[in-house]
Amino acid sequence: MSGIAGIYHFDQRPVVPSELYQMINTLAHRGPDGSDTWCQDSIGLGHRMLWTTPESLHEQLPLVKGDLAITADARIDNRDELAQVLPLPDRPLEKITDSEFILAAYEQWGSDCPEHLLGAFAFVMWDRQKQQLFCARDHFGVKPFYYYHQPNLSFAVASEIKGLLCLDWIPQKINEIRIADYLSLMLDDKVITTFEDILRLPPASRMWVNASGLKIDTYWQLDPDKELTLESDEAYAEAFREIFTKAVRCRLRSAFSVGSHLSGGLDSSSVSCVARKILSETTGETLHTFSNIFDTVKECDERPYIVEVLKQGGYTPHYIHADLFGPLSDVDQIWNYEDEPILGPSHHYPWRLNQAANEANVRIVFDGFDGDTVVSHGLDRLHELAFQQKWPEFSEALEIASENYKSPVNHMLAYYGLPALRQLSKRGQWLAFAKTVNYIHHRFQYSRRSLLIRQGIKPVFNKILQKFYRVSEKPVDDLVKVGKTVNANFAKQIYLKERIDKYTPKPIAPGAVRRKHWQSLTEGVLSVNLEAVDRCAAAFGLEARHPFLDRRLVEFCLAVPSDQKFRRGFGRIIMRQGLNNILPKAVQWRGDKANMTANFVNGLLNINHPLFEQVLNQYHHSVLGYVNLDNWKNAWKRVKQYPESNKTANSMTNDCFIVWRATVLALWFKRI
Repeated sequence: MSGIAGIYHFDQRPVVPSELYQMINTLAHRGPDGSDTWCQDSIGLGHRMLWTTPESLHEQLPLVKGDLAITADARIDNRDELAQVLPLPDRPLEKITDSEFILAAYEQWGSDCPEHLLGAFAFVMWDRQKQQLFCARDHFGVKPFYYYHQPNLSFAVASEIKGLLCLDWIPQKINEIRIADYLSLMLDDKVITTFEDILRLPPASRMWVNASGLKIDTYWQLDPDKELTLESDEAYAEAFREIFTKAVRCRLRSAFSVGSHLSGGLDSSSVSCVARKILSETTGETLHTFSNIFDTVKECDERPYIVEVLKQGGYTPHYIHADLFGPLSDVDQIWNYEDEPILGPSHHYPWRLNQAANEANVRIVFDGFDGDTVVSHGLDRLHELAFQQKWPEFSEALEIASENYKSPVNHMLAYYGLPALRQLSKRGQWLAFAKTVNYIHHRFQYSRRSLLIRQGIKPVFNKILQKFYRVSEKPVDDLVKVGKTVNANFAKQIYLKERIDKYTPKPIAPGAVRRKHWQSLTEGVLSVNLEAVDRCAAAFGLEARHPFLDRRLVEFCLAVPSDQKFRRGFGRIIMRQGLNNILPKAVQWRGDKANMTANFVNGLLNINHPLFEQVLNQYHHSVLGYVNLDNWKNAWKRVKQYPESNKTANSMTNDCFIVWRATVLALWFKRI
């Protein structure tokens, strides 16, 4: 993790060195180990250095070689492979920096070079011969990249928005569309930010910038149609183990102590156990673990699983009492690093974990970020079994999954099984429909009459109405879809309903397991969360590394058949079997994970209650143009009555999130 900055004036004005210094000074927290700039007429590049890998200890950026100059925030993971084909400097491999690998890749492949790089990277390269900047960002957006483009005049780039806003000629104008996105929990736009004209380079994208304009395209995409076929379950498990181990191993390259966020869940435990195993077999170093524990909010405490991991030995554990602080306890410090009002209700957990890592002199922190999505619980396999009429296998898996995921059997049956029954009636396959109704009646004690009316007669009747009378489904009100948080006039003014319709993923047929898996991996919120994780680590001079977001692992997990994602009632079955004898059994076969809602409510009511009251009573006037004040007040009133109000858990959670989003936005407006 480092900081990059750059300025390019198209009208040939020379770059003012003081402006470049201002940018890298604003990003000083990203690189406490040094800084430098390079200017040549109308081009200027800057860098803040954070030493993490052995090679970075003698890295100098910006790096100039002939007609090329580069600044980069990068970790290249396939160095051994690239070393076989690239024109690298005549030095031992361990003396060649990652930025030199990128520069050599550009010399070899030109603008196709990002396709050959694995790892996490954001870089800007000046090509004097072509008189253009070439920029690229890694496959998933682990490394941030923000830019400002004023056609015919100037272009600027930085690792954080604040690195751009410190320039007088870049306007600080609020982008109301992004405010609405946050309030409506719809963050799928991969380009815009909370400031107009400050944009993000999307993940897996490259960009060319010259006096004629700016061009962006995508250099890599996940293939939703590719399927991997191996000879046995054991072969799939072994392949997963090999690729996952490789993803962890290449991220262990470090000149400093390495740590891991260990929650006790399947994902963080998998990363920690594999990392510990590799370290014990190579350097002999211990792995620092950082875990949240809860003494008062017992339902959130996962110490039994954390202890099972630590029993293996080879760890140096650190604990944070997470029930002693609330979601707004560190907000004043967090606003020093966060540029946008897009804070999740769990952002304070990694903040304290990273603070502890910094105090332990750790510079690299691993996590299990998005393992759920990458490996996939694969519950849509239940849809697939139902549509294939494999009801005995469906029923057995459903009952185990119901216990694992703490969800009532009838609820899961209604979601994963009954759509297949409706499909039979719509197709007129009444014999199969009758047999299935009879099976469900006996196995799950469902009423035959209810199944006949709701899943047979009603769908057919609706189909006839739609065909002959052109009856369409009733449209969903936009304010219902956004949780009643957004001011109604504001929502209409910016056409929020139309925007939600535009970015809401298109429905995928039940049973299309891989297509749904692909959809979850390509949502825009992934890179937004990664950027937040990056800033949270940068605040403490850390680099966050995410083994689950290894391109090879993601491609592999997407391509495996559906029965390798979900089988016998267990999601992520390929990881559970692939890490046999590495994960403790108690963790390997746990089906649930802690729900942090209880501690969130505890933070609202018992720790940060005065601040929530103060914000609601002294909100910044700007927020009223965006937030529905009555719904905000009423939601907070209901939250304060919990648990005496006897509200359902879902209703309570919705109220908490209404209060949370409105309060965060009000605090942000007050801050800026």
